[in-house]
Amino acid sequence: MMLKCLTMAAALFASAAAAQNSTRSITQGRAQTIVENLFKCPNPGARNQRVAAVGRITATDGTVWTVPADVEFGKQPPAADLFNECNRKEPKTSAEAGDGDAPVVTIDPDGEVVTAWIMSDNYFELWVNGKLVAIDAIPFTPFNSAIVKFRVRKPATYVFKLVDWEEVLGLGMEKNAGRDWHAGDGGLVARFSDGTVTDSSWKAQTFYIAPLAKPEDVIEKGERHDTNHLGRIHPHAKMPDCQERCFAVHYKMPDDWAKAGFDDSRWPRAFEYTDEDVGVNGMQGYTRFPELFEGARWIWSSNLVFDNLVIARKMVK
Repeated sequence: MMLKCLTMAAALFASAAAAQNSTRSITQGRAQTIVENLFKCPNPGARNQRVAAVGRITATDGTVWTVPADVEFGKQPPAADLFNECNRKEPKTSAEAGDGDAPVVTIDPDGEVVTAWIMSDNYFELWVNGKLVAIDAIPFTPFNSAIVKFRVRKPATYVFKLVDWEEVLGLGMEKNAGRDWHAGDGGLVARFSDGTVTDSSWKAQTFYIAPLAKPEDVIEKGERHDTNHLGRIHPHAKMPDCQERCFAVHYKMPDDWAKAGFDDSRWPRAFEYTDEDVGVNGMQGYTRFPELFEGARWIWSSNLVFDNLVIARKMVK
């Protein structure tokens, strides 16, 4: 009887912990800026340069959130460039681009070398079996793309931390389409030399959702944090007019989100988007190299506009 009671207590504790991890946290208004700019482009002629600031905001439940996300930017050298106007790396073809002299990050000494071609709107970190493999060279803009190499033994788990950066910290908004208060949108496309591509077979979970007219606009359906009734892409997304008074909903990321053993079975699948959905006209790091991204689809969570921090995972055999 004692063993049975202990087992039941452990199960209840685990259930409570899981519930706590999925509990929403609500903020309203702007965050306080704690980092003025993570990155300054050394090329003054590069297009669409924006400030990649970082902020901090306290929720109604007392939790403190870093926005748009806690990132590893600057803690190790960035990924090698496929296309990067700031570094004046602007090849016109994939043959001209070569492999970018990308270093090989070793996870398993007896593994195979895998090359990845990656473009993210805006920022990515690539983790493989819990090890940080690559950090995006530019957190916000100009748009860039990367070449990454790593040595790993299969099966392996590929994990992206993805951030749609923001100019209005804590509210997921930026200047766009002639408006100062406009929700941004994200997107990731990647192809790996082992045949892996980004598509709806990946899992994708969102942890920071904004801007919202009211917190109730996020509807929790199991592990899904759903806002699709607001519209999932531009120009169909319903832009709230609350501006400084808008809300954001945050969820705590699990401690082991990057590890191979993390259970993502209840996470929703990634959603596929078209070039038109993402708006790739200004993304030469993608459009110049169609063969490098052949077969890969743009992915994100189920809402390209309101979901600002997304983790995408796939186990590769």
